Amino acid sequence: MSNAYRSIEPATGKVRAEYPLDTDDRIEEVIVASGSTGWGSLDITERAAIVSKVASLFEERAEELGQIITREMGKPASEAKGEAEFSGAIFRYYAENGPEFAKDLVLEDTDEVRSVVERLPIGALLGVMPWNYPYYQVARFVAPNLMLGNTIILKHAESVPDSALAIQQIMDDAGVPEGVYQNVFADHDQIATIISDPRIQGVSFTGSERGGEAIGAQAGKNLKKAVLELGGSDPYVILSTDDVRSAARDALAIRLENTGQACNSNKRIIVSEDIYEDFVNEAVARIKEISPGDPAEDKEDTFGPMSSEAAADNIVEQLATALKAGATLHVGGDRVGGEFEGGFYVSPAVLTDVPVGSEIYYQEFFGPVVQIYSASSDEEALKIANDTQYGLGSAVFATEPGRAEKFAEGIEAGMTGVNQPAPETEAMPFGGVKRSGFGRELGPLGMDEFVNKKLVSVKK
Repeated sequence: MSNAYRSIEPATGKVRAEYPLDTDDRIEEVIVASGSTGWGSLDITERAAIVSKVASLFEERAEELGQIITREMGKPASEAKGEAEFSGAIFRYYAENGPEFAKDLVLEDTDEVRSVVERLPIGALLGVMPWNYPYYQVARFVAPNLMLGNTIILKHAESVPDSALAIQQIMDDAGVPEGVYQNVFADHDQIATIISDPRIQGVSFTGSERGGEAIGAQAGKNLKKAVLELGGSDPYVILSTDDVRSAARDALAIRLENTGQACNSNKRIIVSEDIYEDFVNEAVARIKEISPGDPAEDKEDTFGPMSSEAAADNIVEQLATALKAGATLHVGGDRVGGEFEGGFYVSPAVLTDVPVGSEIYYQEFFGPVVQIYSASSDEEALKIANDTQYGLGSAVFATEPGRAEKFAEGIEAGMTGVNQPAPETEAMPFGGVKRSGFGRELGPLGMDEFVNKKLVSVKK
């Protein structure tokens, strides 16, 4: 990484702001402060009142917050504002439900013995967060842990420093005590130093598989609790449909959200062979209807830029590799020039015939690439769905009663939607299996990770 955090506008390629890395002395001050707050000793209802204020500020500032991430990582304006509002909903969910989730679990209560499991904070945590959802990813880690009484050191992605500072400002304005939530502009060596410090009790990482390997190794070496949410190559299976056109357009709308830059996006669309040709044709027709546009204007039938030059180049390179391996590119996959020259635009692509067993077949396409596969039976569709090292989200659709439910039982993933995309709300646990990581965020399980489940057994 560079020696600074840089905010670069993906639509133009222009540098908007630059921030120096924190010094080692500053990192030490942050660690000291994180252990000197008294936050965990407050009654949980007191913490809830402050977390509720955080929620309100995300909601009140949603427009402004959305503009920041549109400028900083290219998210279309409506999606950007929606992300800020969703983040507020996550904080509110935990403010309202956290006291119930953190209640003692009574194991026995007799005339002789009372045994309970208390859910207590474990201390200071490090969060290493990605650029693709600059508020949402932070909210789902921070909200439950603030409610538990843990303190947070937050290292955000190097490309979204303005988003990171906006979150810090919300925490300060909401009355989160000094030292309870602290943003740092740290490099890789400083991250390793923080993880290895005995005053830090755990680390949460969302990002690439490669990054997860590094963070997981550091956490394991130092005997620290870790939660990892990594890559995904989610199967989206359509066994049958009464309307191929709508099914294809719905699938593409999901795939192209956030310009295809989502861990749990439907990266592999698997359809029954009897509708395959019509489905591909409809997908190509839909892609041809959309054109590049300014994400701040967010006009209908337009697509925005990718988050960075490197991200755009990588997608183009992956498509070239797929073609060399024998895949068919039906439309798109080019860097966009003209009035958008200098921006990080790649035209959405429809890709088929990716050879099973090839190296590219197993790679995650983190961008606007729609991969479509044909399956001759439910058994073949399930084999394709599970033929991946990832296991994050998934979805399956069928018109026949019980068919999709039966299919879903065999999917190897942390989340499955039946006749709907995998649900993603503040109340639904989020996480995966296999090389998509481990641990869960959101829902009740989000408050069951970085917690001391302390058994207290009292003889009366």
